[in-house]
Amino acid sequence: MIPRSAASLLGEVRSGYPVITITGPRQSGKTTLARAVFAEKPYVSLETPDEREFAATDPRGFLARWRDGAIIDEVQHVPALFSWIQSEVDAVGTMGRFVLTGSQNFSLMAHITQSLAGRSALVQLLPLSIAELSAAECVPDELDAMMLRGGYPALYARSLNPARWLADYTMSYLERDVRQISQVQDLSTFQRFLRLCAGRTAQLLNLSNLAQETGISQSTARAWLSVLEASYVVFLLPPHHRNLGKRVVKMPKLYFLDTGLAASLMGIQTPAQLAIHPLRGALFETLIVGEFLKARFNRGFPSNLYFWRDNVGLEVDLLLDEPEGLCPVEIKSSATVTDDLFKGLRKWLSVAGDAARLPRLVSAAPESYTRSGINVRKWQEATKG
Repeated sequence: MIPRSAASLLGEVRSGYPVITITGPRQSGKTTLARAVFAEKPYVSLETPDEREFAATDPRGFLARWRDGAIIDEVQHVPALFSWIQSEVDAVGTMGRFVLTGSQNFSLMAHITQSLAGRSALVQLLPLSIAELSAAECVPDELDAMMLRGGYPALYARSLNPARWLADYTMSYLERDVRQISQVQDLSTFQRFLRLCAGRTAQLLNLSNLAQETGISQSTARAWLSVLEASYVVFLLPPHHRNLGKRVVKMPKLYFLDTGLAASLMGIQTPAQLAIHPLRGALFETLIVGEFLKARFNRGFPSNLYFWRDNVGLEVDLLLDEPEGLCPVEIKSSATVTDDLFKGLRKWLSVAGDAARLPRLVSAAPESYTRSGINVRKWQEATKG
């Protein structure tokens, strides 16, 4: 197991909450992490039919087996269990008693809000970050190989063909889960929708255009996109426009949370294909935005990420809204850093004034350094200050 940054977060919250909930996409390592950090606790999965039936028909008896608590995997399968867990933790008051995991944030969060508000710490675990891979000396040497493989732990724990595993992942998990949540009837249409979303990663979200190309209504496209968000497949990056003028874009940008999955859906299978693909730059931007989001989640904080673009197309790819001010981050896949790459940053700095701090350019350059007051970071060190 590659050590996970969120392990320290779990160690912190177990003493302050009776319930700890770990959520994230399928196969992101939630169960492995929970069993490693809470090795003393018994484990049960509600993906197992007999355990699911037991929990649904006799929740009191189901929980009575573990007076000191347990790890309950895929807990969203039995919604009624949340109220019983609430009663159990309220009666006993022991911290860190139950550890819940789930991969469908849409239903999971609804039940936590209803039954476990104030009782459960929420830890969002995304696939492996570059920082985690680097600490384990598992980062692919080449950038294109990194983008193609992505961060799902299975691809680093076993000898697997990434393209084949990711194709299986799409069929085994995404299509099944989405059909369970939203009753998708036409699977081929949903597959087209998924591929079109992948081709739009790191682009402004035009929901009307996406629906039209898929051949569905705009309301259906919105519903399917919400399911992909809740399943941690995509992430919508909002624009930042407070106090920076009104002539800015107000639409969010769409990002996949794993570049390997996005590349697989685009039909890219080899580094040679990716090297000349027109969306290589978009995949690089997707990789880096994902790194900053993972860094936030692994510390137990919600996203503080935005982007900025004015009405003539000048853009800063990321703004980190931090207590000390706004940190602008430009993301370029070029290995050669030229003065032209700083154009968007300088424009934004002129608009932001005193709100700006520590501007950063993340690129495919072979080293990190400072140039004209801007921190240039190689992709392996994107989130380092």
